[in-house]
Amino acid sequence: MLASIPSPSSGSLHLGPLQLRAYGLCIALGVYAAVALTARRYRQRGGDPALITAIAVWAVPAGIVGARLYHVITDYQLYFSAGQHPLNALKIWDGGLGIWGGVLFGVVVGAIVARRHGADVGVLLDCVAPALPLAQAIGRWGNYFNQELFGRPTSLPWGLRISLSHRPVGYEQYATFHPTFLYESIWDLCVVGICLLVERRLRLRKGTLLAVYVAAYTFGRFFTEYLRIDKAHKIGPLRLNDWTSVVVFVGTVIVLVVTNRGSQRESDSPETAPATATGTPDSQ
Repeated sequence: MLASIPSPSSGSLHLGPLQLRAYGLCIALGVYAAVALTARRYRQRGGDPALITAIAVWAVPAGIVGARLYHVITDYQLYFSAGQHPLNALKIWDGGLGIWGGVLFGVVVGAIVARRHGADVGVLLDCVAPALPLAQAIGRWGNYFNQELFGRPTSLPWGLRISLSHRPVGYEQYATFHPTFLYESIWDLCVVGICLLVERRLRLRKGTLLAVYVAAYTFGRFFTEYLRIDKAHKIGPLRLNDWTSVVVFVGTVIVLVVTNRGSQRESDSPETAPATATGTPDSQ
């Protein structure tokens, strides 16, 4: 190929004697960016940014556990079929996180912690909405270092060159594939912009900006998922995650329309809306 995106020769980064798994590093950087952005947005609403860190201590591990559980459950044959070792399900550094389980577990646990601190959960959901796709945009680069979750073969100049050892059975003769990790990373950044634009232009009911993120993300995820060729459960012509995107997208749009029909946003503006918590358990 005259032009292509090379893949890294290793999934690890070496800093002198220190070896870091690139997949985990990308996730950590994504989490840091999300916490920083959420804290900044919460401060703008009059809240204590330290509360975001306190919530993240519980919500981030819960999100990782949920993401791994979703992956293991939906791709159980990778760990529990004949010839596979079940303990491989614990090797999170080798890749395999399902965003659906991660968002569900992380948001639920985060909301519980926020309530314990007397915080306004709706305000926090609005604060975290653009931060989640930012974390995903950064975390997706972990798939690049692991040479995984790429798409169909392509001769486009931005095709991703995949090592022979990482090519799926039946695709050994192809060298370059659609870089779906890059497509989704770019779309995630677009979702960040969509959330911020909707927040500025529309008067949504408090807490529903998170639904804007979910709807926008699942819309783009449908197309990147459709390109992928790694093994996955299928229902009819579509992969399981494609059906999940369709169902979640439709459900979220319905919730957005019904919830915000004829409503006025409770706050005057995103920058001046006061938070109702001080970050202490007895503040309510």
